[in-house]
Amino acid sequence: MEFRLGTTDISAIRFGISPGHELVHAVRTVLRPQVVPLHWGWFRTLRDELTSEGFRLMAVIIGVDGYMPDFLTADPSGDLTPEEELEQLRRVPDERLRYDLGKMVIRSSGARQQEIRELIADPDRARTRIVAAWQTVWETLLAPVWPQMSRLLRADIAVRARRISDAGLGEMVATLHSTVTWHDDAVRVQLPHYEASIDCGGTGLLLVPSVMATRRCSVLDEPPTHPTIFYPAHGISETWHRPTSDVLEALTALLGSARARLVMELQRPLSTSECAQLTGLATSTASHHLTVLRNAGLVDSRRAGARVLHTRTPLSEALAGGH
Repeated sequence: MEFRLGTTDISAIRFGISPGHELVHAVRTVLRPQVVPLHWGWFRTLRDELTSEGFRLMAVIIGVDGYMPDFLTADPSGDLTPEEELEQLRRVPDERLRYDLGKMVIRSSGARQQEIRELIADPDRARTRIVAAWQTVWETLLAPVWPQMSRLLRADIAVRARRISDAGLGEMVATLHSTVTWHDDAVRVQLPHYEASIDCGGTGLLLVPSVMATRRCSVLDEPPTHPTIFYPAHGISETWHRPTSDVLEALTALLGSARARLVMELQRPLSTSECAQLTGLATSTASHHLTVLRNAGLVDSRRAGARVLHTRTPLSEALAGGH
């Protein structure tokens, strides 16, 4: 898949967060947990609601691999909340719903194919059922861990933005994934079953990190959606979902109590004196520990006027489980 970029497109490259993209890949993880070992710990925490009608319907329209209806992940511009994503789903036009589900018809068979045909035949009822199913599945699968996930996603975006300022846009794009390259003002994504080339036409390119989709990249390239690349976020480990108490205990054993507390407190950019105050350390002691954490790749420090602000890196976000 090739996204050709003009001058206007290059200046309009931006990042987004898509709760809908995370949800559809969470459903696929539940359907085939054997292929995503990084999510086994999260998978074991799930409850019996996976047998609900809502989950069954989402599984029918999403499938286990390959194409999924674009209206479930369309237009993740900016930092969308789950509520905003759901509101977009409520406003999906009939023709868009029919078009995307029509693609699923030719990718299915038997009872599943017939059920999707029935959804297409009555788009108003289909939309109502899909919205209700989305809400049910969100509350079951992702609502309990969304704070951890959203912090991991934002940490990834922060690191990518800094990489642009330090090394340039092309260098940043080349680090999105092993299947993504930048060449001759075009971003290319290797996909297993799809090939196309589009001119972004001044709309820019949207880059969306993902916690749940850890295996490969995916794209959106059909109007009216913005050209989009979904890519695996930095720093995802099998313990990303852990509760706070377990995380602090494990980090203390690894780093010592002072450095573990600093990692846990750096949920937003903090100055050295703020870090000292929150952890009960002397400012000089906090500064020493922050230097050690920075040298280990767990803290990023940037000057902002007269202050130096410290933030977590994606690696420390993963160690902290997003807490």
